[in-house]
Amino acid sequence: MIRTTASALAYLLSSLVAGVVGLGWSLASTIGVGLLSITQLGGPAFLGVTWVTRRLADLERRRAGWVLGTAIAAPYLPIEGATIRQRVRAVAVQPATWRDLAWLVAVFPLGLAGGIAAIVVTVVDLAAVVAPLWAWAVPNPHAPFPMRPLMTTVPGRFGLTVLGVLLLPVTAWLLRTAGRAQARLARGLLAPGAHRQLVEEAARLAQTRRRVVDAQAAELRRIERDLHDGAQARIVAAGMTLALAARKLPTGANGASDVDLARRQLDDALTELRRLVRGIHPPILTDRGLHAAVAALAGDSPLAVEIRGDPEQRYPPAVESAAYFVIAEGLANAGKHAEAGTCVVTLARGAGAVTVTLTDDGQGGADPTGSGLDGLRRRVEALDGRLTITSPPGGPTVLSAELPH
Repeated sequence: MIRTTASALAYLLSSLVAGVVGLGWSLASTIGVGLLSITQLGGPAFLGVTWVTRRLADLERRRAGWVLGTAIAAPYLPIEGATIRQRVRAVAVQPATWRDLAWLVAVFPLGLAGGIAAIVVTVVDLAAVVAPLWAWAVPNPHAPFPMRPLMTTVPGRFGLTVLGVLLLPVTAWLLRTAGRAQARLARGLLAPGAHRQLVEEAARLAQTRRRVVDAQAAELRRIERDLHDGAQARIVAAGMTLALAARKLPTGANGASDVDLARRQLDDALTELRRLVRGIHPPILTDRGLHAAVAALAGDSPLAVEIRGDPEQRYPPAVESAAYFVIAEGLANAGKHAEAGTCVVTLARGAGAVTVTLTDDGQGGADPTGSGLDGLRRRVEALDGRLTITSPPGGPTVLSAELPH
């Protein structure tokens, strides 16, 4: 009880100073930024003022921790942006920026009221406890009852001591209650709010989704390797065995035609298996990357395909897989439905995202809600990406996918 009471008293007394500093800084910074906002210095001044305001708010969080038992967590989100304008916008849209300023203004009246009340209650109670040491020096025979006998007689002074001791728990309770009330108000404004919690939850869900997508991509690669190294190798071995058996049979012997039929069936099965493997996850995508896999698609396409991008650039496996199937579907649609003759595939890596763009010279008129494009959209959105298509009648058709990485 002594520790918590002392912490509350220290918090309330220091709020007198914090209130003056907070109000003074709030007024000075608001006026300064307001005057500089019409100049080129407005943005840097706002960022500098916000930095100082956040440091003051951090001190307030630690001060409130004296009473709450633990410091209040910072509510700020990372500031991103390449330019001053972007950074100013990133700071200004955070509710914590304005809640900090609101608390620095509010702490002045709260600190003034709480600090003065704490001083009065503490001084009166302690003065009563030590009344025999000082009350004799200020005799007042004209004081009203019951103060005159309490202040002017020895029994009365010791009675004040007893009364002060009895009131110590009440004084301590008042100090703790006032300190907790002000600290809880500070927590209400300075603690992470719903905005920060929603942003953190969205980031956590996005991270979880990326892990699921990465796990799915790894599982598809495992299935592709198993089919490539297992079933496909056994079919090839079976075909070789049948070929050797066919050589040993005399020409025209019974069963030779059956062996040839079995070989043809194995070749068909092998062709179908290879098509299945490429549909799951083409091996070239894992071995040589997206650019090489797109070059292989271009070689099989009836269109004249131009590929733009860095051939040596590699991307996360899930991004490469999604981009590959977007390009494969786009080339297939351009050749089957758009009657295109050429297509340009552009692979670009920007800040935090890979952009894949297909532009063909077809007749246009593609349906953005078609089943093929809808499946691509779901694949892209699973990575928190965005798929857009522009296909006016007469063309050209532009299919673009933006994939965060």
